[in-house]
Amino acid sequence: MENQQMKKMMNGAVILSVAAFIAKILSAVYRVPFQNMVGNSGFYVYQQIYPIYGIAMTVALSGFPIFLSKLVAETSTTQERKNLLKKSFVLLSIFSGVFFLSIYFSASLIATWMGDVKLEPIIQTVSWLFLLIPFLATSRGYFQGTFRMLPTAVSQVGEQFARVAVILIVAYLYTRNQWDEYQMGTAAMSSSWAAGLVACFILGIALYKQQKTNLRQNSKPLPSLNGTLSYKTIAKRFFTEGVTMCLLSALLILMQLIDSFTLYNGLLEKGLSTFEAKNIKGIYDRGQPLVQLGMVVATAFSASLIPLLSKSFAQNNKAAFFRTAQSLMRITATFAMPATTGIIMLMPYLNLTLFGDTDGNMVLSLYSVSILLTSLIGAYNAIFQSQNKHQNALVSLMIGLGIKIVLNEWFVEKYGTLGSSGATIVSLFVILLVMWFNSPKELKESLLKNNFGWKLVLSCGVMAIIVWVIMQLIGQNALIEESRLAAFGYTLVGAVIGVGAFLRMIIKCNLLTLREWLSLPFGKKLLRK
Repeated sequence: MENQQMKKMMNGAVILSVAAFIAKILSAVYRVPFQNMVGNSGFYVYQQIYPIYGIAMTVALSGFPIFLSKLVAETSTTQERKNLLKKSFVLLSIFSGVFFLSIYFSASLIATWMGDVKLEPIIQTVSWLFLLIPFLATSRGYFQGTFRMLPTAVSQVGEQFARVAVILIVAYLYTRNQWDEYQMGTAAMSSSWAAGLVACFILGIALYKQQKTNLRQNSKPLPSLNGTLSYKTIAKRFFTEGVTMCLLSALLILMQLIDSFTLYNGLLEKGLSTFEAKNIKGIYDRGQPLVQLGMVVATAFSASLIPLLSKSFAQNNKAAFFRTAQSLMRITATFAMPATTGIIMLMPYLNLTLFGDTDGNMVLSLYSVSILLTSLIGAYNAIFQSQNKHQNALVSLMIGLGIKIVLNEWFVEKYGTLGSSGATIVSLFVILLVMWFNSPKELKESLLKNNFGWKLVLSCGVMAIIVWVIMQLIGQNALIEESRLAAFGYTLVGAVIGVGAFLRMIIKCNLLTLREWLSLPFGKKLLRK
């Protein structure tokens, strides 16, 4: 029964993974024509404000929905669930309203802190997205808490399609009309709330259909419960567990937000002109879609396993809880480490394919290490949240963000964007270390048990060597000639060879347990091969 439940969770993870993968592919693909049309300086303008959009989207897509899915999984009746969601919607409306007003009316101050006062109208434009958070977060939390991942997945893909369409139309108009970069940025950021409305529409249809199904299944009216959670209790959990989960889900976005306030200013202090600083910051910002793409699968597993972990913990089933938690850590590492390794090995080809040159390869390769670190942090966070140990996660996050702020001040002035990448990696490593130190003994051993860590490093090492040799033999001409089409072909070849080599290695050295293989979709088929 437990394995069946685990498989259901894994299937849910696959649905979210596929949706997130499609969304990230769209996110990476639109950046190619967008960056080509608006240039590095235009890309800088867009990316400076992107963290504010990213925080809103994280709250609406993963932060509060994951937290709400946990609360929904803890309810025992339909009426209790309905009351919970109603109160959650009211509290989120207050929370979002405060954020909207604060950002909209402080836009001038925020732009000044970022070192570029012309960013004010772009900040005001993106602030409208916060008003859509209550509906987006509540509906997604409801579906995920009842183990129905499809509505969240469809809304995510639909939202991304709408956003990409608006951005590319804006970029085209920018090339045709005499707009400056800031007018383009304002119009491009209007895609945030336009896409949010599309997601609301999709989720609204899904809720309407679900309500009709519920009415057919429950013809008798349900009695109201006296034991439902009060506003005070829910609010307390929102501002402890919920906010912590949002902050951890938005970890990389928060790092980018720190960069928005410190990197451009630091480059100016280093002696660069405003044009050079914008150009270099635009190149540095290429790392974001690459890292997000690498984290897709691992993040989806963390999100999908939280309800199962919460149920096991609530039922005091320690054996099931730690078995699931250990599997989560191992499976997350198994997806995240080869993704990190592969992106680093293929970086010159990826960079040329997506952005038309190989500028910033070293900076982007270093930044890509955050795929592994952030994925493991997300897994630890999922486990801590399901145990109601949100304080551990919050403390580690605050320490890490503090380190990032301090190191950016030193490193950027001395090493430029390479220093900012290094500051991000050091900060994430410290967060992971603090979480590991505060975790139970069973979790500390999860990546070391049965030589799991060594087997994973060996498998990734073999994969890296094979991919490097192949790319040296066939791929160098693409870099010399700067052919994007050839680089794209070699990237695909390298990825396929790398995945094949890695799968062969982990099967041969028995990296995952039989239970873990069987819980993965297609796991049985892979084992037969």
